[in-house]
Amino acid sequence: MPSTARFRRAVTALFLSTALLAGATACGSGGSGRNQSGDVSAAAVTAAEAGAVAPLAVDPALANPGLVNPALVNPALDPAAAEPSPSTSAEKQKFAKTRFVANAGLAAGATYQWIVKPYREGKFKKGAKGRTFALIKAGLAGAFAYNRLKAAVDNAKGDPLLSKAVAPLTAGIESLKGLGTKLRKGNANDADLSSLQNVITGVKSAGQSAGAPVTEKVPSLSQLGG
Repeated sequence: MPSTARFRRAVTALFLSTALLAGATACGSGGSGRNQSGDVSAAAVTAAEAGAVAPLAVDPALANPGLVNPALVNPALDPAAAEPSPSTSAEKQKFAKTRFVANAGLAAGATYQWIVKPYREGKFKKGAKGRTFALIKAGLAGAFAYNRLKAAVDNAKGDPLLSKAVAPLTAGIESLKGLGTKLRKGNANDADLSSLQNVITGVKSAGQSAGAPVTEKVPSLSQLGG
């Protein structure tokens, strides 16, 4: 049965009950609610019937439950109510430092493990055993380090002190853009590796001065390729 029909029948039943009660009360007080035979007066019945068919000032939302906004009944259903409050400035700065440390740490770890260390061991020299594979890993590490350093600089913007400390390093970081390709092709030289190490050292110093010390974290080969 449609909800509107059920609602109208309920209102009609309520109105009839009220009319009957009013008639009984009138009879007990000597009124004319009942006739001499004790039946409900025609006036009471007529009034009840009129009420059953008379237009009712019903709230459309109550007559049709489908129109009711569930959020008005239960605020928890409102999507906006479920959204967390905006973070404070201090929380945003803390998050910026955390992300900076993570990205800078990965860049430093990749640089040492897959570039500096094998370079010092002579694995990039022509004729060295495993040279091709070492160069491929170094190339991936060079591109990975550059991307993580760029991300670290972007993270630093969320903290005024850290952003100021990292700003002088942006040019040096940008100069590393093609290092991955040079390493993979075996064309990187001492100057290239020196520039990379200087940038990593500078990033670590900047983080330390701004209260965000960087610890090296070696990424896996799958991370380098991802």
